[in-house]
Amino acid sequence: MRGVQIFSGNSHPALTETICERLGTSPAQADLGKFANGETSVNIGVSIRNQDVYIVQSGSSKINDSVMELLIMISACKGGSAKSITAVMPYFPYSRQSKKKSHRGAITARMLANLLSIAGVDHVITMDLHASQMQGFFGKPVDNLFAEPFIARWIRMNVAGWKDAVVVSKNAGGTKRVTSLADTLKLNFGIVTTDRRRPKVPVNTMSDSTVFFDAVDDDFPSTRSYPGGNGNIWDPSRPAPSRDSPAARRLSELEAAHEYTDVRIQDVITGRLVQGQLVDDDYHAESDSQSGGTTPGASGSTSGHAENTEVVPETMFNSMISNASSLPPDHALGGSFDAVESDDEASDAGHYHERTITLVGEVRDRPVFIVDDMIDKSGSWIVAAETVVKRGGARKVYCIATHGLFGADSLDQMEACPSIDHIVVTNTFPIDSSMLKRSKKLIVIDVSTLLAESIRRHHYGESVSALFHLND
Repeated sequence: MRGVQIFSGNSHPALTETICERLGTSPAQADLGKFANGETSVNIGVSIRNQDVYIVQSGSSKINDSVMELLIMISACKGGSAKSITAVMPYFPYSRQSKKKSHRGAITARMLANLLSIAGVDHVITMDLHASQMQGFFGKPVDNLFAEPFIARWIRMNVAGWKDAVVVSKNAGGTKRVTSLADTLKLNFGIVTTDRRRPKVPVNTMSDSTVFFDAVDDDFPSTRSYPGGNGNIWDPSRPAPSRDSPAARRLSELEAAHEYTDVRIQDVITGRLVQGQLVDDDYHAESDSQSGGTTPGASGSTSGHAENTEVVPETMFNSMISNASSLPPDHALGGSFDAVESDDEASDAGHYHERTITLVGEVRDRPVFIVDDMIDKSGSWIVAAETVVKRGGARKVYCIATHGLFGADSLDQMEACPSIDHIVVTNTFPIDSSMLKRSKKLIVIDVSTLLAESIRRHHYGESVSALFHLND
């Protein structure tokens, strides 16, 4: 292509070479290095005056160096009188920090978008942003491409019996992504969720006058009216109806009739998750008995100590309840769960000793595709795979993601997990050759065709909308 210069950063040169090969060109010359004190040095080696410049720079294991290198290359091309500058970022760095996760947290993804605009970028091409709303961070056009068509094509061509498979989300925040792939393949979908248990309140010390709205008898909910009450408002000054009253009997009959008529309850499977490990229902942790806990199966040998039987005064107990009720919610700033629950850090949080894991969906004797946008830590993937296999009876498990970050020893841990059969990612993020050699489960899908076509269409002023609806 004439009037085009494609530069490669140090993050993913192999992907840049593949893109250039598909476009019938070669990467433009640029000298990238570092000074003795670690500062990044960039020198553009060709004329870029009145040229369309494309800089391919994805995230990498040295994420901060990659970001600074990209910003300096954009600034250098801007100073070289380039006609337009497009940043091709298959994996957008800091994309998980797209919202505040604490009251004093930073929205780092927005800051990086501002830095790109200040450096002089005119257009951004990326793939599968962690939160699609991030496109609003930019003052310049953004093309957020999707790897879903390539993943769907790979499934159709390489998975035997894929028409009987189930697409599963390993957290609540990934349901939209999972349902999209399930609709493309016309498959059923399911979800694996974990319930973060709050500290238990010692109900044996509760006085008769204390009222807990979470523990109100189901027969007398505050939103239902009863004789002697004030409409649908619960009036504590009026006596509650007895259990033998017509209203109470009618309510019990309705609840009993509704309790077992929903056949969908058969597709809900629960399990215990202790310190990030899926355990049997009769599992008993030694730490619980040593600390005087009341988990099922505890021997209670420490119940004779005075400190375990001391009764808390009523005033102090009421104060404890008031403080507990004022604690912030588990999710950030009381907002939606997607930015928190879809993170591996949140799923692998170790400060919750025991949680309940729930599988919703029928996966028995079927292949299962566990899907998310990235694989960083392995804990949530392993737990989800063990749940669908050991609890749900799945036949085979495929862990599928667009970006294979594989932090620390996550790939080795997933490789050692017997419940995981294959790990499927794309080449948006550089994967070391040694990792490819030692892993027998890892499969990498090439998406350079999509990126190359996006560059070609953008250069010639053609519509890129067709790339969002690829027909396989």
